[in-house]
Amino acid sequence: MPLTLEIVTPEARVYSDTIETVVIPTVDGEIGILPGHIPLLTQIAAGELRVTKAGRMEHLAVGNGFAEVHGDKVSVLAESAITEEKIDLTAVEEARKRAEQALKEKFDLDPGEVERLEGVVRFAIAQLSVKSRRR
Repeated sequence: MPLTLEIVTPEARVYSDTIETVVIPTVDGEIGILPGHIPLLTQIAAGELRVTKAGRMEHLAVGNGFAEVHGDKVSVLAESAITEEKIDLTAVEEARKRAEQALKEKFDLDPGEVERLEGVVRFAIAQLSVKSRRR
């Protein structure tokens, strides 16, 4: 029996398909979801999300968010998410550098902006990790 995986960000539905398994990065470590998994609600951390479909592994980078498993449906609601083939290494590296520079000068930033910039850095690192492992 297959799983249905849907990954949604505030901007778009990034992924929606029938899959065999998914490994999700959570704040407590990675969790693997197989068909028949117990209901679950967990907080996800920025990192690499791995999907097995038709015997092939697909890789995505996700930002912070939440995942819910209910029946054979897995829903991921993340601040950001991107498939491996859409990752632009040059753009990611530039975004990471800009965010890190802004954080170095954080004496005039409000806490919400600091949190946003830290999220940008974590998501950039996740994208770089996904892309570099596949080279």
